[in-house]
Amino acid sequence: MIIITGGAGFIGSNLVKGFNMAGLKDILIVDNLENGKKIYNLADLDIQDYLDREDFLKILLGSQLVGNVEAIFHLGAHSATTEWDGHFIMKNNYEYSKYLLHWCMENNTAFIYASSASVYGNGTKGFSEKRRCEHPLNAYAFSKFQFDQYVRRLMPAANTQIVGLRYFNVYGPRENHKGQMASTALHFYKQIRSTGTAQLFEGSDGYANGEQKRDFISVDDCVDINLWFFKNRDKRGIFNCGTGKAQSFNQMAEAVIRQYGKGRIEYVGFPEHLRGVYQSFTQADITSLRQIGYQNPFRTLEEGVSKYVDWNRKHSELLV
Repeated sequence: MIIITGGAGFIGSNLVKGFNMAGLKDILIVDNLENGKKIYNLADLDIQDYLDREDFLKILLGSQLVGNVEAIFHLGAHSATTEWDGHFIMKNNYEYSKYLLHWCMENNTAFIYASSASVYGNGTKGFSEKRRCEHPLNAYAFSKFQFDQYVRRLMPAANTQIVGLRYFNVYGPRENHKGQMASTALHFYKQIRSTGTAQLFEGSDGYANGEQKRDFISVDDCVDINLWFFKNRDKRGIFNCGTGKAQSFNQMAEAVIRQYGKGRIEYVGFPEHLRGVYQSFTQADITSLRQIGYQNPFRTLEEGVSKYVDWNRKHSELLV
């Protein structure tokens, strides 16, 4: 059995799809469905069972979990970078993750979890998986950073696979439930669809209008990386999950416009509440990922956006 926390979410539901395509359906999804719109992510997928995140933790800690668990993919978290309730964030992201990690170590179960590129802060010290590069700027980023630190201390003595993946700017199908936290690819598509205009931020941190850059990675590539580690149980560590290429928001918007067939770009004022806590540039250093053995090519922005725009057209009923 495979357990996927956050399995009804964006990356989690795409991972379920990846396992289904590989012929595996013995999957337990753990999630919080207070946002019932996440059920749309699972409607075309096959799983064995579902558990609420709180019920799952009780079963896990009570030693009531039955069956052979091959791996836990821990993708569940409160991911809003604008949330400043540190008590809430640390309980839901940090403490919950520690419980799962220790259970996996005690039960010889692979543990593959979601970290975040937000641990690098403004990125002035680089984007490689080294302590000197890490300086989180918000509570969410700190929760991810602190868990990575915890993992680093325990990993040398662990006898099971432990993998942390620092996701950069992921985009793709099954993210509509995320609202304002969805990718710019989805925001631009919805804006062009409703008004014909994609809205980008004006320049900041020395960048011209719309020229802030991010490492945009297709969710399909993220799934491929997860499945590769699942197949290669001797690989462990904390790795960046990005393409290694930074591209501007202008390029993302232009790619959406080309695939949609029409649209224009408009620049809006940079939000004051984001000044000082905004990543104007991200670019994953994927040296460690390549050295560990993952050699698959990444989808280009044009390839990923083309597929995503087509998917949105076919699922227009979800774009509310």
